[in-house]
Amino acid sequence: MAYNREYFQASADYLRTQVDFVPEIGIVLGSCLGPFAQTIENPVVVDYAGIPHFLLSTVASHAGKLIFGTVAGRKVVCMSGRFHSYEGYRFEELVIPIRVLKLLGVKSVILTNAAGAVNRDYRPGDVMVIQDHIKLNGDSPLRGPNVEDFGPRFFDVSRMYTPELRKLALDCAKGASLRVHEGTYMFFPGPQFETPAEIRAARVLGADAVGMSTVTEALTAAHCGMPLLALSVITNMAAGVLDQPLSAGEVDEAAEKIAGPFSDYMKTMVAVI
Repeated sequence: MAYNREYFQASADYLRTQVDFVPEIGIVLGSCLGPFAQTIENPVVVDYAGIPHFLLSTVASHAGKLIFGTVAGRKVVCMSGRFHSYEGYRFEELVIPIRVLKLLGVKSVILTNAAGAVNRDYRPGDVMVIQDHIKLNGDSPLRGPNVEDFGPRFFDVSRMYTPELRKLALDCAKGASLRVHEGTYMFFPGPQFETPAEIRAARVLGADAVGMSTVTEALTAAHCGMPLLALSVITNMAAGVLDQPLSAGEVDEAAEKIAGPFSDYMKTMVAVI
């Protein structure tokens, strides 16, 4: 497959026929964080299945829709449902959503995810502003021929999680009904949860939370030169932190409980980005 500019342009051109405005902010919602999408005013909903060259979400808790509209007076496009390598997608395919958002005119990106806490000071219901990440598994989404229209072959990621947006998120947290931290996210490919030994290793390496998403999108945004904010909703303590097994049900239940306060926090940030 030739992932040239024209490949991604086909998706963007189709989406322009569905909406009559240019979104400023692109938002990607993680597992069970879909309720934020219900706060979007004057929504225009586009199923992923109808978008040329787009991917399909296979995770039950991901709606699989692009939602255009207004949040806190800002024009946004929201991905309610994302894509993961564990669904069978090649890492190179995972550049598609962010590159399409770039071609639509999106200036800044907010990524969200559900994550397990490695840091013992965290607890379910907390939010972590991602300041950096660790990725030791899987290929880069930028593997293969470079598309110069989006960015250079070799690119810097030392400011990938934009410091100014991180500060803004921490400032907004002062008025939120949430405990908000800043920390390091570690990517694991899944779909199995991590082993207790892997979590012990993650802690030694400096990780505060772990998850199976976000990093491929963050790398793609960095390649495109897009300012980026990423947030982890802590839904569980990672494997081995507590003497109990992990389950998807536990993650879903915790995410649903925090959905309301998290949506309010998100709207506050969108208003001032």
